[in-house]
Amino acid sequence: MGSKKKLTFDNKKILAPMVRIGTLPMRLLCLDYGCDIVYTEEIIDYRLIRSERVVNDLLGTVDFIDKSDGSLVFRTCDMEKDRVVLQLGTADAQRALAAAKLVVNDVAGIDVNMGCPKEFSVKGGMGSALLSKPDIAEDIMRTLVENLPCTVTCKVRIFPDIESSLQFCQRMADCGIDAIAIHGRRKEERPQNENHNDFIRILAIGLTIPVIANGGSLVIDSYEDLDSFREETGSSSVMIARAAQWNCSIFRKSGKLPVDEVITAYLKYCVDYDNPTSNCKYCVQNMLREFQHSPKGMAFLESHTLEDICSLWDLGEYCKMKQSEYRNRGILCRREAMPEGVKRNLAEEGVVEMKCAFLRHLFQNNDLPKTQLLTWTRKKFLRTPIYETEQYDKRFRSIVSVNNSKYSSSFWEKNKRWSEQAAALVALCSLNVIDAEPLRRKGALR
Repeated sequence: MGSKKKLTFDNKKILAPMVRIGTLPMRLLCLDYGCDIVYTEEIIDYRLIRSERVVNDLLGTVDFIDKSDGSLVFRTCDMEKDRVVLQLGTADAQRALAAAKLVVNDVAGIDVNMGCPKEFSVKGGMGSALLSKPDIAEDIMRTLVENLPCTVTCKVRIFPDIESSLQFCQRMADCGIDAIAIHGRRKEERPQNENHNDFIRILAIGLTIPVIANGGSLVIDSYEDLDSFREETGSSSVMIARAAQWNCSIFRKSGKLPVDEVITAYLKYCVDYDNPTSNCKYCVQNMLREFQHSPKGMAFLESHTLEDICSLWDLGEYCKMKQSEYRNRGILCRREAMPEGVKRNLAEEGVVEMKCAFLRHLFQNNDLPKTQLLTWTRKKFLRTPIYETEQYDKRFRSIVSVNNSKYSSSFWEKNKRWSEQAAALVALCSLNVIDAEPLRRKGALR
């Protein structure tokens, strides 16, 4: 096992794992404002295991793409490489290790979620379910520590009594982990319940590894409050979620910035790193809070595209320019180049071709092009579409046969599934089943 510089947890300010919030744009902005370490949102081990690591030259990122549906699982870049910890949702040591090994060279550490009380995690034996399965929890942590060169941590909640809390945390510490984050609420308690800072303080005194205090966001409203929370809990470092979600400039020693200024900086990162519109909107909505009812807030709630959102913060032209650049560079670089050795001319075979790229983020799981085409053929009492796919040098192109006609994209995709979706999309446009103009505006069709 190789060596890797470990993170330290002496008076660090840390962004906590937050579902749908802790994506790349938010993590980078927190680091800009003075955050020392950023944790990703929880990523389930199964999703990571079935992912493919892709170097995205267009964005300057490393992407982990779900091979089953082409969706983005995790995106990172060099700016955070030495300061980002990926949080795993897991209930099995070997799965955890397999997932961690996929990303270990792209992150500074791996964290195991043992605190989430949500039904999805608990039903799968993950999150706070591990608190009642110490043998499994220990197996996971020992396996990661013994087989990974990076920082390894876990995040837990407290038990009803301090003795049980200390016993469990010490058992995790004995595995050799580098730090433990303790959320000062029991698994049945929610944010409106008071955080048990006294528990964290006793645990911080009793444990021999750094303790990261979590759960104080409701009383943290400034940078100074971060230090006060650390002192009250006697912890080595402080981890915050909601306080950063509302205004991540809370990490600035010189004081918080106006929300509009933070949103502008956040949206610029969203544009630069091609963040999905739905995720951008969710994060901005959490920043706006009571300002959602202002004129700008109401206009924001009516927005549909990233350009719409950016226009409200004077970034509309920047967004339009960058998206145009990505369409031109991205499609040309990744899809349009003909692989060497391909001699087949589809036009001569009577195949209808269009410059049509399958952009996964434009479609929901229930309206993928192949699904739409199948539904249409059934309504017309036609035969089921038949797909023929060819592969050259790790690139794929498919032809779909529908009602004695054939359709294909002239772009070469990175996997068979996407190439079939692109062919289906050409058929849908050619048969006027769907309107091609929105696809053209969004860069999927040229």
